[in-house]
Amino acid sequence: MTVIETPKPAARGPQVWPLGVKAYRALGELGLIPEKTELLYGQIFRKMPKSPFHAYLVRVLLKLLQAAVPEGCVVSTEQPITCVDSEPEPDLSVVRGEIADFRRSHPSTAELVIEICVSSHEYDRSKLRAYATAGVKECWLVLGPEKQIEVHRQPQGEQFAESAIHGPGGSLTSAAVPGFTVELGSLFAA
Repeated sequence: MTVIETPKPAARGPQVWPLGVKAYRALGELGLIPEKTELLYGQIFRKMPKSPFHAYLVRVLLKLLQAAVPEGCVVSTEQPITCVDSEPEPDLSVVRGEIADFRRSHPSTAELVIEICVSSHEYDRSKLRAYATAGVKECWLVLGPEKQIEVHRQPQGEQFAESAIHGPGGSLTSAAVPGFTVELGSLFAA
């Protein structure tokens, strides 16, 4: 009888096997990855449930964006942006092109990405590297409880060169979508 030794765990902890964008999509199409996930830096993350406040902020900003976005751009909600090793699904995005341009592939960059942060601040901040690498021109983190918007602009490599926090109060106009202005007081009004 042969005795097989149980392998000993590696001293450095469990090994993580990174997943590429193509493999992530293929596994998803086969139903092997649950819905409501996104790929970040080669790892699959389950998306958090959305609070009513989160959904409210998305709806208000979506309505404002749709009224402001110029011809030749598309507004999307929770649709993938294909980055180098990630495929995040921002709450809102404005991408250059027409709807038909994305029939066979997801956009690989965006003019503007908006993430709503009610209870997911650090998770959403972790996406900034993916967005910068993809050349997203402007990224807004809408900090619901703080009644502020954190703006990141000018992607350079894996980070944004310019960052600022706006609010509470005042107004904010997007540099990437110039017709898009948000009055922070009314956005966060109770």
